[in-house]
Amino acid sequence: MTSPPRTEPAGDPSTLLGDSEHRMIVRLLSWSARVNRADQAHPRVRRWGLPALLAIFGLPALAKAVGGAGPGVPAVVALVLGLTVPLLWRERRPMPVFAVVAAVSVADMATGVMTGSNASRLVALYNVARLGTPVELAVAFAVSLPEAVVTGLILSSYGPTAYLTQVPAMVTVLVVGTLAAVGLGLAGRIVRAYVAALEDRAVRLEIERDQRARLAVAGERARVAREMHDILGHTLSVMVGLADGAAGLAETSPRRGAETLRIIADSGRGALAELRRLLAVVRADDREQTAQDPLAPQPSLADLDALLERVRAAGPTVTLHTEGELTGLGQGVQLAVYRIVQEALTNTLKYAAADTTVSVVIAVEPDAVDIAVEDSGPALAPPPGADRDGGGHGLVGMRERAALYGGQAGSGPNSRGGWTVRARLLPPPPHPPAHTESPPA
Repeated sequence: MTSPPRTEPAGDPSTLLGDSEHRMIVRLLSWSARVNRADQAHPRVRRWGLPALLAIFGLPALAKAVGGAGPGVPAVVALVLGLTVPLLWRERRPMPVFAVVAAVSVADMATGVMTGSNASRLVALYNVARLGTPVELAVAFAVSLPEAVVTGLILSSYGPTAYLTQVPAMVTVLVVGTLAAVGLGLAGRIVRAYVAALEDRAVRLEIERDQRARLAVAGERARVAREMHDILGHTLSVMVGLADGAAGLAETSPRRGAETLRIIADSGRGALAELRRLLAVVRADDREQTAQDPLAPQPSLADLDALLERVRAAGPTVTLHTEGELTGLGQGVQLAVYRIVQEALTNTLKYAAADTTVSVVIAVEPDAVDIAVEDSGPALAPPPGADRDGGGHGLVGMRERAALYGGQAGSGPNSRGGWTVRARLLPPPPHPPAHTESPPA
């Protein structure tokens, strides 16, 4: 039995490239990015520290000037300051700083001082490569390369002819140093672009996360509002119908009136339980209450009988006719069908009389589910201003539930003088079970 292959963490950039050389490049870039962030956290250390270090390199030339050698102390101090002080603005004005340092470096070579601070021209060239334009870099490189050759020739003329003071070796070292300064500057430019891209991506991801969170909250609020309308609207309609009937039975049949009142109480308790369940979802901070009062399951088509019984108790006669296999539908489709039937019956209770007859038909086809709820119409005129097709939350909710499964819903008057609600859902086909082939005998 073989062990599963080991997988690297998804966030490791080195896993995006195959060979070890590329992984080493990624590590160097990551290290440079960390150095860059540390530099940004303490900008004064590098800004002042590097010129101070280069000024220290000029102390041997200053000591010689104090001893009487060279053009004198003021000239050496001026050269050292001219080579180091402009570096304080090397990032804001890289090309002007390079021009000043290159000019002072030429003066340094012409006077024969050759201070150690002359290395500042490599620092200035590095910043032009990192921050300047391509044209500025080309000009700076065209100036630095001949200057490096001349510096090598001058340095090789000093002292005994050792290996490092030979002309080819010294010129090669300075030319390679110039090329290295340009290469490091270009690498720094890449690192800056890399870090900027990472920061921009982090900002975009944070914005997208906040947008997704807001959309999720808005969607949950819409769902809760729709559920509350479906549940409370239906239950209150049933309770109003039962209360009207109980008022009429209070004198003629007290026993039936008491039974009706008990049904009203049971309906109210059920509505309160559903309301508590929905509020527990909204009040996400009340975790103890949610844990002690677990959420009830969503209704399905198996709960249609209880729904129709509650409507019958309010007066109307309701019949249910089904075609096809209802239990084969998914839980989401069953909930949508249940809510559409519930809303249609709620509208019937609002606008129809107690002797209204209602027919509920649910037909399950291979690729669709058809729903039809038809009533015989109210025996009494509707209240002033009542409009069963007013485009309220009920019809909107039915359309939204049908559209969720690629269907549509609508309502309108029928030939019996009543109202008909029709909906058609197009649920996705169920996934066929995977068949396993039996091994040959």
